[in-house]
Amino acid sequence: MAKKALITGITGQDGSYLAEHLLSLGYEVSGLIRRNSVTENQQSRLDPIAHHIDNQYGDVSDPSSIDRVIMKVKPDEVYNLAAQSHVRISFEIPQYTAQTNALGALNVLESVRSHSPEAHFYQASSSEMFGNSVDPDNMQRETTRMTPVSPYGCSKLFAYSVVRNYRNAYKLFCSNGILFNHESPRRASNFVTSKIIKNAVLISQGKLAKLEMGNLDSQRDWGHSKDYVRAMHLILQHKEPDDFVISTGETHSIREFCDIVFKKLGMDYREYVVQNPKYMRPEELRYLCGDCSKAKKILGWKPDYTFESLIDEMIEMWLKHAGTTGVPSK
Repeated sequence: MAKKALITGITGQDGSYLAEHLLSLGYEVSGLIRRNSVTENQQSRLDPIAHHIDNQYGDVSDPSSIDRVIMKVKPDEVYNLAAQSHVRISFEIPQYTAQTNALGALNVLESVRSHSPEAHFYQASSSEMFGNSVDPDNMQRETTRMTPVSPYGCSKLFAYSVVRNYRNAYKLFCSNGILFNHESPRRASNFVTSKIIKNAVLISQGKLAKLEMGNLDSQRDWGHSKDYVRAMHLILQHKEPDDFVISTGETHSIREFCDIVFKKLGMDYREYVVQNPKYMRPEELRYLCGDCSKAKKILGWKPDYTFESLIDEMIEMWLKHAGTTGVPSK
C-alpha cells in the first residue's frame, strides 16, 4: 500500500520539488494550500503534476483546518514547509512571521499529536537560527549555539525547539532539517539569488540600467532545492527522529554571486550594481557555512548540484523567460 504524505506549503519552491520527488517514489501526495484569489499564479509550480496531487484548502494559523485535513488524509508523513520565508520582510511584518512560522508549526504538530500520532513529522528549520554564531572552524553544525538576528530566525528557532520538546515529551517521530540557503529556477524573484539573475538578464538586454542591492559582503552557503528535498525525505526514513544540518559546506558572498552571474552574461557587475540602504537588514547576518557531515554519514545524503551548475540552471530559466535562448552580447 502506498505511503501517504501531507505537505504544507506545497505551492512553494521546496513544496513543489518535494511533491515531485515523493510521487516518483510512489507516494500518495496531499497538499495544504491557502485560499488565494489568483490560483493560477499560486499553484503554477505544481502545474505538471497537479492531477496527481490532492490539494486541500487550509492555513497553518487555523488549527481547525489543520485538524480537518489531518483527519481526512491520515498521513504517514507530514512535511511542514509552510512559512513566511522572506528574512528581510520579517522585520516589516514580525507578528505575522511569528504567527505563521512559530505558532503555525505548533498548530500542525499539535494536530499530528492529536489525530495522527504515528505519523513521521518533518519541520523545515533554517540556518538563520544560528545568527552570527559560528564554531572555531568557521562552520555551523547541529551543536552550534543558536542566536538568531531576525524575526524570521527567531520564529524558526521556536518551531525547532517545540519539535524537540514534542519528540521528548510525547515520543513523537518529529525531526528538524536545518537547511542552509537553497535556490532553484523556481525561486521567487524577490529573493536575492533570483533578483540578481533576473535583473542581470534584463540589464544584458538593455531593459534595465542598474541593479540595487543591500549588503554585498554577506556570505551564504547556497545549494539546490532539488538536493535538499531529497534530504527531507531521508530524514523521515531514518530509524529514529533527529535533527540534521543540510548544506554544501561552501560559502560565497553576494558580491561573488553578482560577479559570477554578470560574467556569465558578458558583463562586469561593478558597472551596474549599486547599494541601496533600504535593502539592508536592521541587524545583519554576516556569514553562514554549514557542516553537513552528520547527514552524509547517517543518511547517506550528498548534494548533486554544484554552485556553478545551480547558477547556470537559474540563468537558463531567466533567459528563456525573457525570450532569449542564448547568452546575449554585451
